[in-house]
Amino acid sequence: MDEVAAAIADPVRREILEMLRDGARLSAGTIAERFAISRPAVSRHLRVLRESGLVRDETVGRQRFYALDASRLTPLAQWLALFEQSDRPEDRPSGWEHHLDALETEVYRTRRERRPPEPKENTA
Repeated sequence: MDEVAAAIADPVRREILEMLRDGARLSAGTIAERFAISRPAVSRHLRVLRESGLVRDETVGRQRFYALDASRLTPLAQWLALFEQSDRPEDRPSGWEHHLDALETEVYRTRRERRPPEPKENTA
């Protein structure tokens, strides 16, 4: 779940997923054309999505086509649904913005925990 959460934490990757959500199968070039960033940067985003399992790719001739595999979102969606199960209406989040904020917080917390400790200064 952490790999999927990290993958969707980036707005470019979320936009790519939205482009693919209706069953679209798009080439890397078509996806790259929709962004104001370099093609290598888009390729890196696609690699992260592919490695997280959120997209699958197929090479046809010299082109690589991408399609969404939304099944990897299920565990994350189930975790997010836990926040909607409060008995008190005032405790329930008002929408996806709260869920995504909680997800972003979790991603940053996980990254912080994985960082190697900083070297201590020599005070001699």
